[in-house]
Amino acid sequence: MRSRVRRLGRRAYERLLRRNIDDGPSHVAVIQDGNRRYARERGDGTTDGYREGAQTTEQVLRWCQDLGVEELTLYAFSTENFERPRAEREHLFDLIESKLREFADHDQIHENEVCIRALGDIERLPERVRDAVAHAESRTEGYDRFRLNVALAYGGRAELLSAARDTLRAVDEGNLDPEDVTVEAIERRLYARPVRDVDLIVRTGGDERTSNFLPWHANGNEAAVFFCAPYWPEFSKIDFLRAIRTYEAREASWRHTRRERAVALIRAVAGSSLVETREVVGRLREQLPHVGADELVDGVPVETERDGAAD
Repeated sequence: MRSRVRRLGRRAYERLLRRNIDDGPSHVAVIQDGNRRYARERGDGTTDGYREGAQTTEQVLRWCQDLGVEELTLYAFSTENFERPRAEREHLFDLIESKLREFADHDQIHENEVCIRALGDIERLPERVRDAVAHAESRTEGYDRFRLNVALAYGGRAELLSAARDTLRAVDEGNLDPEDVTVEAIERRLYARPVRDVDLIVRTGGDERTSNFLPWHANGNEAAVFFCAPYWPEFSKIDFLRAIRTYEAREASWRHTRRERAVALIRAVAGSSLVETREVVGRLREQLPHVGADELVDGVPVETERDGAAD
């Protein structure tokens, strides 16, 4: 009886969270931590933890599609994971290989037009894993409704270092002018896979760090970060919805801050000429893309007009 009441309560809370979510993130990146600890605490082998974690991965993919997320990146195997015991590495490689092939041939992947791609130093992986990567990518390369990135042999610092070296080499060989070293030029050299900016990083397992994960696309975009205690195999839809809510709260806070800055700037130029003021308003329109037309009165935020009337 008690377990049934608990289930009903969780479902009600899940529906409440879902109703409170408006515009979620476009790109979510997940650090799937806690598989080994989950297995140890249950008295199971490490392989069991990874196997149950793989089931959670399938669920998160469905949740993303249900909520309108357009891109999901999973931190499946880092460069640091090469330091793990050989037997554990081999099991991980077996699991990654089987899941890539399973995903590539799954009806749901093709029905939802999911494009699967690998990010990382793929050449460091065993041949069987590289073959599975090639199979998954070739089977889904024509899709663009949803992107599933699997980070394998991935390290953020190594990625940036490789891009920097490639850029310097191009400049040294005369193939790239120093003035043409732009954000786009660097991005083209990041593991040769285009990735949109990350809006939200989720990490399970209790650790509060992003572990060298997508520093260019996440930290550069100042992505929201959600840390939670459940191990990856325990990660639930409620946890995921809380993560989305964290992202939306951060976005709302940013919009409020941008409006406050706009108000301060308008006040600062209140004594300027009309031409100067209109030039400032023009710049504000560029800096405040989230402010709708109904929030501006003759180019000035509504809050400013009200404040002016009260003074």
